[in-house]
This record gives sequence, C-alpha cells and structure tokens, in this order.
Amino acid sequence: MREVSRTVSTRDRATISYRVIRGESPRRVIILIHGMASNMTRWSEFVEKTELKDSWDLLRLDLRGHARSLYRGKTGMKVWCDDIKTILDHEGYEKAVLMGHCLGANIALQFANRHPDNTAGLILIEPMPHEALTGALKTFQPLKPLFIIAILLIRFLNRLGLYRRHFTHLDLQEMDRRTRVAMAEQGSDRAMLKRYAVPWHDLQLLPSTNYFQEFLEVSRPLPPLAGITAPVLALLSSGKRLSDPEITRRTLEDLPDCRIVMLDAHHWIPTEKPAEMMEAVQQWCGRLA
Repeated sequence: MREVSRTVSTRDRATISYRVIRGESPRRVIILIHGMASNMTRWSEFVEKTELKDSWDLLRLDLRGHARSLYRGKTGMKVWCDDIKTILDHEGYEKAVLMGHCLGANIALQFANRHPDNTAGLILIEPMPHEALTGALKTFQPLKPLFIIAILLIRFLNRLGLYRRHFTHLDLQEMDRRTRVAMAEQGSDRAMLKRYAVPWHDLQLLPSTNYFQEFLEVSRPLPPLAGITAPVLALLSSGKRLSDPEITRRTLEDLPDCRIVMLDAHHWIPTEKPAEMMEAVQQWCGRLA
C-alpha cells in the first residue's frame, strides 16, 4: 500500500497537510500527531517500519502552523482538535486511535475530552502534564505574560506585512539517523541534546508566534482524565530533562483504562528507543483490535 499526500481546507480557510495509508476495505485508523516545533516526518520511520500498516490505516499530519500547514493566526488545543476532526470527517472515519508525542500527546488527550465519540483509543508518548514540567519548560513559566505580549506584537507586525517568508525544513527521520550515528561515535547523549533541546533552533522552523503559542499550550492543564474512558497506552521516559516521570505517572493514574510503560530515555522516545516504542505500540494495538 502506498502512502499518499493530501490536504483539507478548514472552515476558516486554513490548509492542513497530511499523508495517509489506506487499505482497500474499511479499516481502523491511527492518527499520528507530532510534538513542539516538529512536523509529520517525526513518524516517517515508524510508518516505514511498522507492521501495523498491514491491518490499520495510518494518517500523519502537519499540525496547523507547522511545515506544509503554514499558518500565522491563532492556534491552540481547540484549533488543533477541530482540524483533526475535520480530517476524520473528510476521510470518512467515525473513530480513530490518536498517537501523539509530547505536545501531540496532550492534544490527543484534549481531543478525547472534546470528541469522546470519535476516540477509539490513545497512545501517549511522553505526555506533558503542566505540574510535571521540569527544565526550561518550568523555568519559563513565570515569563508567560511576556510570551503573550510578544505574540500580540508580532501579529501587529505581520499585519503590516513584516514577517519571515522562509523557514528551515526539518526531516526528523534523517536527523534521528545522524543523531544516532553521532551518539554511537561519541559514546554519550550530548549529540542528541545538542540537536533536540535548543529553542533558538526550533524558532527557525516555524513562525515565532506559533512557537510561543505552543509553549503556552504545552503548559496548559490537561483535561479531566477521569472522564476519558477510551483505552490508553502511555510510554514515559525515565529521564527528567523536560518532565518528571513519577509526577506524570501519578497524574495518568486518573485515567480509567491506562497501561503505562517506562523506557530508558531522556524525552525523545521516537529517537532514543524507536524499536521499543514500535513493539509496545504494535502489541497494544493488537490487543485493542
């Protein structure tokens, strides 16, 4: 089966880009949602290697404001959830399993809260409860009012016609490959942290207002978890660079049906533990089916 590129127009005339693998007969679908300052190439390796595509449809998107879904207006949880619902309706799916990394995991939880009838399950890879944030994400919390001011100022400049027209295109599959080679040669994780934990590099990938809005959204409280009845698989890193795994674990215990798997990683499970991630997801989806 061949993966095809498609777009869909939203009610407010934004264009959302996505790629989908569909079987000839009706099948269940997994929606793959990337994280902060990322894009759909986060899932290129997974889509290429997973055996799930033999029995599931796989759909990955560039969230509004990222890569080929370029957008300079307001984004956020409601907007992203509405966009996913628009894609589901456009493709004719009634329900989906949502699989998200980092911010994408938080979006998946928000979608399940807002659209329970359209949620068949959740796969949360390193979800980010605001009370569990550590490192730079926690340090910048007191600066949130400054981020809001910056967003308003940049939007004003955009209306005057002042904005960046070119952004760096990030191929995360290739970046992961180079990073693993560098880590093996250096015998340390320094190469990974140098590539994946630098905010000013992220700012080259998308409009500044979008990046600041993502920071605000990842620090938003999660929806009431006790009301999310869909089955959940959560993959958590043991590291504490961006979030505390024990606080995250305790938070997720409010989910009625949640299986938690701990992996030895800093935060970037798709980069650090791709095989372990794939195996856990495939086993869980097999039981779900």
